[in-house]
Amino acid sequence: MKLPNTTYDFLDKINFPSDLKKLNPEELTGVSDELRRFIIDVVSSNPGHFGASLGVVELTVALHYVFSTPGDKIIWDVGHQAYGHKILTGRKDVFHTNRKYKGISGFPKLKESPHDCFGVGHASTSISAALGMAVASGLKQGKESQVVAVIGDGAMTGGLAFEGLNNAGIQNSNLLVILNDNNIAIDPNVGALKEYLLDITTSQTYNKIKDDLWHLLGKIRNLGPKAREAVQKIESGLKTALLQHSNLFESMNFRYFGPADGHDVIYLTKILKDLKNIPGPKLLHVRTVKGKGFPQAELNQTIWHAPGLFDKNTGELLKIKSDKPAPPRYQDVFGHTILELAEKNEKIVGITPAMPTGCSLNIMMQKMPHRTFDVGIAEQHAVTFSAGLAVEGMLPFCNIYSSFIQRAYDQVIHDVALQNLSVVFCLDRGGLVGDDGATHHGFFDIAFMRGIPNMTVSAPMNEEELRNLMYTSQLPGMGPFSIRYPRGNGVMAEWRKPMRKITVGKGRKLRDGRDMAILSIGHPGNFAASACTKLEEENISAAHYDMRFVKPLDEEILHSVFKNFATVITIEDGMITGGFGTAVLEFMADNNYHAKLVRLGIPDKFTDQGTLPELYAECGFDEAGIVNTARKLIRKPVLSSTG
Repeated sequence: MKLPNTTYDFLDKINFPSDLKKLNPEELTGVSDELRRFIIDVVSSNPGHFGASLGVVELTVALHYVFSTPGDKIIWDVGHQAYGHKILTGRKDVFHTNRKYKGISGFPKLKESPHDCFGVGHASTSISAALGMAVASGLKQGKESQVVAVIGDGAMTGGLAFEGLNNAGIQNSNLLVILNDNNIAIDPNVGALKEYLLDITTSQTYNKIKDDLWHLLGKIRNLGPKAREAVQKIESGLKTALLQHSNLFESMNFRYFGPADGHDVIYLTKILKDLKNIPGPKLLHVRTVKGKGFPQAELNQTIWHAPGLFDKNTGELLKIKSDKPAPPRYQDVFGHTILELAEKNEKIVGITPAMPTGCSLNIMMQKMPHRTFDVGIAEQHAVTFSAGLAVEGMLPFCNIYSSFIQRAYDQVIHDVALQNLSVVFCLDRGGLVGDDGATHHGFFDIAFMRGIPNMTVSAPMNEEELRNLMYTSQLPGMGPFSIRYPRGNGVMAEWRKPMRKITVGKGRKLRDGRDMAILSIGHPGNFAASACTKLEEENISAAHYDMRFVKPLDEEILHSVFKNFATVITIEDGMITGGFGTAVLEFMADNNYHAKLVRLGIPDKFTDQGTLPELYAECGFDEAGIVNTARKLIRKPVLSSTG
């Protein structure tokens, strides 16, 4: 794709890395400038992850100039910084479809391109995957591939990254880890690792030897048989310096190099060429600026992580204007409500794994910093940390995106539920999430949470219900309590209503009906409500129940439904397999009821990216999908509008 009124002297001639390799090293600065401009041009009008990809432009160009994918392997962790990689590897002409329905994914994806050697989307996976590839390469006959893992300093806080480092240090495989150090994930990084990397970067000892080290390293290719001796001298000199400044990575048997300027593309190519000739595990520490080259993104890196539509010339964020007051986002309702609750209940604390802005815990964090904890990209730790707080009488609200709680499933079972501890799991982004696609959809939490003993599993239909469930969950003796809610806006502009207790396991009837019953859980109940109105116009009378709880189910409602209706539809924004509809089906079978029951939800496959309306329609549980299903079940003729 060539954008209107835009020319790219270099980029127009680069379709694959082989084209890039035809250039002189001195031309790579121009390529980097154009690649950055191309990303800005496209993402300004087709929103996506922005700052992360801008920050690794020079690194991306250098990697593809030095290494030869797909033979060599580059694994991008988390993957939202891989836009430049996609553009240079055959997807420039379709990059305008990035994150769109039926378009290319916003993350590296195996089936999309041979240059995407591993599918990514969740943090901290790259080192383990890269080690597996490096070991496999060594076991195969023929030329050994170069394997590179590019991991951000935020992703390095995940436990899996350290597990990979620990194992790689003893495997002695040909593995290069590039630590992209920009001091921010979505929000500024926290923790001891951040302080350690800052210490390395500012260390006078490191900076004193750095230039000499690279000078010696640059001569290796010309030393022939003496190359190994030179490497040993370099390593010896480095370790001598490190005796004055303990190095975490060296202690794990990685050769450490850096910190290097991640925006000097020519310098990076020289470093990478030299590192190719050094065997075994090695780590290159590069310093970059997230949002590099776009001033507004450099100044406010959190907002410009994924800013939406913006004016590429002025940096103005473009918002859709409406005369009606917009309902709030569910995450903001959570953020304001937990603060209200914490002001009255001194036991409440908030925990998030590196998503204070994304989940709106930052609202409480600003007022009560001593009672809110950002633990880094470490979901397992977040859950067990919450369990420790609960044992000592605190009441943790552990807010984790639905797709990320998967990473802490054992901790939810072993450390919380088994001990019946009062931890409230607020699962943001439950259900389909839109253009982030399969790696981020919250498909599974209903199914896997309802199988855990002691766990209450709930989902609000609107903002008022979310507040009431949060209020209920912090009352004495509730035990493990899961509240899942979707990404995006709710339905109530006037949502700040007094909170009240909801009886656990009790749903509510929203509408009477004669022909069939519709049972919904969570936000899709709003689709069901509008579908019932539409069906009434077609002479189909549907009763509607908002069940509120998947576990425990409201058995009183279910007994009434199966005694009075021969046709039942269940609706959920989650996997049909093992989900809410399955729970209702199990109840029907266990109680020897017989009805025509149809479950609507997400089918047994990984749904790709698209807008929420597109994905709801594809899965068949939007208003139109519910209406069509009801028509087929009831088989009443549609009344003609002309009479």
